[in-house]
Amino acid sequence: MKVYTALLLQLIIWSGYTFIEWLSKYDQLIYRVLMFFVFFYLAIIIGNTIMKSVRKTFFVTSLSLVLYGSFQFTMAVISG
Repeated sequence: MKVYTALLLQLIIWSGYTFIEWLSKYDQLIYRVLMFFVFFYLAIIIGNTIMKSVRKTFFVTSLSLVLYGSFQFTMAVISG
């Protein structure tokens, strides 16, 4: 249940990242990359707080990032 909770919270974090990225669409690339690393760090900290295992945290964070990326890719293909 901890993995499921961490995965859901991390997907919420990635949704927040999408919203903030949409708000800062005119920012330079370096600032958006830095913002990604801030959200990535936040996802790792929350995952590690819930699961208390570094290996599981990196696995779940990678999984949530892959799910987020595949969803974003799918929506980009559908929208044209």
